[in-house]
Amino acid sequence: MKRISLLDFAHDIVGSYLEPGDIALDATLGNGHDTVFLARSVGAGGHVLGFDIQQQALINSYQRLLQHDLQRRVTLCRASHADMLSHIPEQWHGRVRAVMFNLGYLPGADKTVITRIESTLAALDAACGLLAPRAVITVLAYPGHSGGDLETEQLAAWCRQLDETRFASEVVLSSHDKPSAPRLFVIRKQADLL
Repeated sequence: MKRISLLDFAHDIVGSYLEPGDIALDATLGNGHDTVFLARSVGAGGHVLGFDIQQQALINSYQRLLQHDLQRRVTLCRASHADMLSHIPEQWHGRVRAVMFNLGYLPGADKTVITRIESTLAALDAACGLLAPRAVITVLAYPGHSGGDLETEQLAAWCRQLDETRFASEVVLSSHDKPSAPRLFVIRKQADLL
């Protein structure tokens, strides 16, 4: 049996929510893999906004988008994901269908520059307010690096305090059964009640 990576699993989940014309957010650009996936998924009529504080992440992501001729579907913001609200047009509030987070550090860059739980939780709070009905947030967390254990623990606590009438959350564990193994948090926004 083929093992599916947590990143592939996140793509499968998010892909089941996205349709052409949708709005999606990449809260942590990294090297642009999620950005390209989201840009393909929303089609020519949709749009993706991506956030990262590191210029190298924007450069890497833009180059990857160019390789696939997807750059016109994406706006890249050199900003913390915690500040996403100030970068998203008001007409898109309540219309975002998917938000992806891939925590930790930028692969191939300075490993001391990492996501911080304070900004991540602020970004998650903002993302919840931006979501359309029947939308999803995925958060890939890595407890095995410096700061990653605390970030993962507090992320789990944040998920437990969500309003269960509006959100359902689950944790998907890596096939490697170790405390330091990555885990995927999936937060699904329910349909609005009439």
